[in-house]
Amino acid sequence: MKHIVIMRLSAMGDVAMTVPVISALVSQYPEVKVTVVSRPFFKPFFSHIPNVDFFAVDLNNRHKGFLGLYRLYSDLKKLKVDYFADFHNVLRSKVVRTFFALSGTKVAFTDKGRDEKKALTRAENKVFAPVKSMVNRHLETLQKLGFNVSLQNPIFPTKPMLTEEIISKVGNKNDKWIGIAPFAQYDTKVYPKDLMEEVIRILAENKKYRIFLFGGGKKEIELLNQMQQQIDNVVVLAGKLSFQEELIVIQHLDVMLSMDSGNAHIAAMYGIPVVSLWGQTHPFAGFVPFNQSEENSLTVDRNQYPLIPMSIYGNKIIPGYEKAMRTILPETIANQINKIVK
Repeated sequence: MKHIVIMRLSAMGDVAMTVPVISALVSQYPEVKVTVVSRPFFKPFFSHIPNVDFFAVDLNNRHKGFLGLYRLYSDLKKLKVDYFADFHNVLRSKVVRTFFALSGTKVAFTDKGRDEKKALTRAENKVFAPVKSMVNRHLETLQKLGFNVSLQNPIFPTKPMLTEEIISKVGNKNDKWIGIAPFAQYDTKVYPKDLMEEVIRILAENKKYRIFLFGGGKKEIELLNQMQQQIDNVVVLAGKLSFQEELIVIQHLDVMLSMDSGNAHIAAMYGIPVVSLWGQTHPFAGFVPFNQSEENSLTVDRNQYPLIPMSIYGNKIIPGYEKAMRTILPETIANQINKIVK
């Protein structure tokens, strides 16, 4: 059995985007064993995939610094590795893959398409055209190692049973379940709170819908409680479930509404329809949730805000663009969700 080590350390959405690729790899090459190297938090993402082991990297202690990365290489080398795929392609992973290359192991890395992304995000002479998705870039990395993997017929895990503990907190599934994850790493990607409350009110008018609000941390929970607006069929999940339990609930959703954020990619890796909202980032940058219809990506009006996108991750603020997301109307969002659910 051939053994491939795949390294992708962060962030949440980026790690989630590797899941359908790895699922397809082991399905189409059953003689292959995969070890995923990532942060411990992401282990549940891969627990359902056969022939996949998880190696939790310890970047704070054992694998910290240059010597730590050599220890990481040594720890992995003991697993009898045939191939090393660097899906991250940052300094840490470059160091580890260099050690493997020097030892004679066949290595490949994901080309992130930085030049194309710079052309897409620059203000002058902007090349407004879609760049290759990260999922397809990972497929190319595997191809370099001799594995031609297809995502034509993606495989998604069987929905796990809702445990009694989860049911006690969210109820049985007797209606349509809609997830809403209204936060993102950067404010430029977050839909305005008053408009999100309007989306929730419109959807909650349908009493056959049960709406779950996702988030984490004290501040986010306070905001979610405000968004809940004391509506009977709207439930704040944040702080009530463990991460593993949230993953189970996500697999039972009928649709997820998310910003350009990790939650979109988590839902997509389970085959859940995702309506994604794009502020000062854009789907053309290659981070559209996996296997989603183009019409599920709702973007701002570029006739009014032509500089979008100015960054890939939303970490650049464009003066005068603070209200850009207000061009995505609550009715448009609710209509798209209704279309999917019905």
